[in-house]
Amino acid sequence: MLIYAHRGASADFPELTLAAYEGAVAQGADGFECDVRLTKDEVPVLWHNATMLERAGNAGLIAEMTHKEVSRAYPQILTLDEFLAFAVSKKKGVLIETKHPVISGNRIEEVVVEKIHATKGIEKIEVAVMSFSWFAIEKMKRIDPTIHTTFLMHRNTSWFQAKLSSSASIGPGINELREEPIRAERIKNLGRSLNVWTVDDDADIKLCEKLGVDILITNKPSHAREVLRYP
Repeated sequence: MLIYAHRGASADFPELTLAAYEGAVAQGADGFECDVRLTKDEVPVLWHNATMLERAGNAGLIAEMTHKEVSRAYPQILTLDEFLAFAVSKKKGVLIETKHPVISGNRIEEVVVEKIHATKGIEKIEVAVMSFSWFAIEKMKRIDPTIHTTFLMHRNTSWFQAKLSSSASIGPGINELREEPIRAERIKNLGRSLNVWTVDDDADIKLCEKLGVDILITNKPSHAREVLRYP
């Protein structure tokens, strides 16, 4: 089971920053997870919420601000270019989540694919694009079917959607998997790999190992390795 750092080693560092991903490397993560949004001038940046309020104290929407304005409000913000270059330099796989719904619609998938192809050495690491949007996953298939995709599931996602998705992986949340462990077997029976988020507690980490999870996404990579007794 691979351990991917959720927004970096975000239990110990500001999420989605270079410090968080450097921390993830130090903590032995096999790869990185990130969230991506487009600025007004179509620069893909690592950011989770629609606004900058929670992390930067700025109520502005990422989609309505230029990259320069976003950087001024939060100097630590990473572009997708910077993130991918760092991942390649450290030989770490990446899970890139495109956020929806957004003002730019499905333009984000087009830009993400452009950036993936433009990154030197990207073929040396594992790259996957994830989304809770079924339409986003299907658009990825149309744009570039060679890029691995993960269809993310939350509590209200229908099994029918997951089953019909073209994604190579399914990503349920740990809460749903804990309540209904049979989901893991159902996903495996579809011939899909299993990526689970966000797993920090000891019992949940051990459950994922027992259920044959392929990628465990955690805020605490070093703790997960300790629980699993990885060297």
